[in-house]
Amino acid sequence: MLQQAPSLQSVRSNLTPTSFAEIKADAAPQYSWASCRELLHVSEKRHWLAREYVWFLIPYMIYDTYAMYLCEWYRAGDQSSRHSLTIFRNFLSKNRLMITHHVFILLVLVPIAQKLRGELGDFFVGCIFTAELSTPFVSLGRILIQLKQQHTLLYKVNGILTLTTFFLCRILLFPFMYWSYGRQQGLSLLRVPFHIPFHCNVANAFLIAPQIYWFSLLCKKAARLFDVPPAKKDT
Repeated sequence: MLQQAPSLQSVRSNLTPTSFAEIKADAAPQYSWASCRELLHVSEKRHWLAREYVWFLIPYMIYDTYAMYLCEWYRAGDQSSRHSLTIFRNFLSKNRLMITHHVFILLVLVPIAQKLRGELGDFFVGCIFTAELSTPFVSLGRILIQLKQQHTLLYKVNGILTLTTFFLCRILLFPFMYWSYGRQQGLSLLRVPFHIPFHCNVANAFLIAPQIYWFSLLCKKAARLFDVPPAKKDT
């Protein structure tokens, strides 16, 4: 176990490479999605990045989890009486949903993407990976908070970009995939859920549920950020 809490610089240094990894993580899915986006082939067309990108995703998810733990260690580091095992338990408790999300990706989505789906679905795999487009903005927001820059224009602009990319790439992404499949099969958007395997709908529900929850938290945070204090409203 670590013997002392990492410095603020250490936490920032973990957030920064995580952000660069996220930016890198977005490039491959965008290219894969663009290469397979001809809607007549959304189920069948193949692209090598949809398979090989997974091998970058695995260490990225592991490192991201470690970076979250390091941040938790730093926040509790000034309490010398606390045992590192207690910090680890608090980390699991506070980040339950995020850790579940990471474990689900590693233990469920990775095997599906690599083996179980066979030769189908590169377009949809690229779409799912595209969800990470919002994450660099989330990480930048955390870095700005560490630097106590919440009052700056950059922080507010980044907040708007976070909400926009999160909504487009993590919420609207799912209706878009259903619409794309419906266009290929000659179905309306509302009929698609009744013409695909039930387990596909269940998997999508499990994927979108935490996204909706996190988006609601982001909206509440944005509302507080742009809310004008009553004293200023009266002036």
